[in-house]
Amino acid sequence: MITIWNENRHEKKNPTVAEIYPNGIHGAIAAFLEKEGYETHTATLDEPDHGLTEEVLNNTDVLVWWGHLAHHEVEDEIVLKVKQRVLDGMGLIVLHSGHFSKIFKALMGTTCNLKWREADDRERLWVVAPNHPIVEGINEYIELEKEEMYGEHFDIPAPDELIFTSWFEGGEVFRSGCTYARGNGKVFYFRPGHETYPTYHHQEIQQVIINAVKWAAPVKREKPVYGNAQPLETISDK
Repeated sequence: MITIWNENRHEKKNPTVAEIYPNGIHGAIAAFLEKEGYETHTATLDEPDHGLTEEVLNNTDVLVWWGHLAHHEVEDEIVLKVKQRVLDGMGLIVLHSGHFSKIFKALMGTTCNLKWREADDRERLWVVAPNHPIVEGINEYIELEKEEMYGEHFDIPAPDELIFTSWFEGGEVFRSGCTYARGNGKVFYFRPGHETYPTYHHQEIQQVIINAVKWAAPVKREKPVYGNAQPLETISDK
């Protein structure tokens, strides 16, 4: 199951966002994932346990996360549960302003801060890892007519793999597609998706998220065993 988490605050406060995403950002993402045949579930901030009950988390293969206004309202206890599920193998896809979410900062161990500007910048996301499964079916770059600018320095650990680098009309660049291994889980940060632009209706942006969900899915294997271990072979006397 793919769970799409969204704080769902902009949609309630901003008519522009409500018009672009009448079913919420979470609803828009769930819709195109369902078309690909995925079983989806949505969860939002104001639900009990933020919609991330133990039952939901235990049945989630990949969690997609979008947040902005209310990072501070996410309970620390829920963050710890999500983190543990990632370490146990659940995939996590963090979108746009989710860079400042508690869960992303907890997994990165840094401030995850950056430069930003809302000025209708054109964004060009260059594919810098053309052999990666996340960019299957994607051309050399994705062009977005208007987006919020995020600029370097982006205070994150060096990515295991850098998939996209963005250029903005105002001159900035940004590491906009980054993968990480955390425990047994996979994490992908994908930059585009400011709430006042129809970014999640863009076909190539949808394709990247679809590809990322497939990539981040848990590997079907026995989990590693930790702790004191008995020898596999007889240890000879020295």
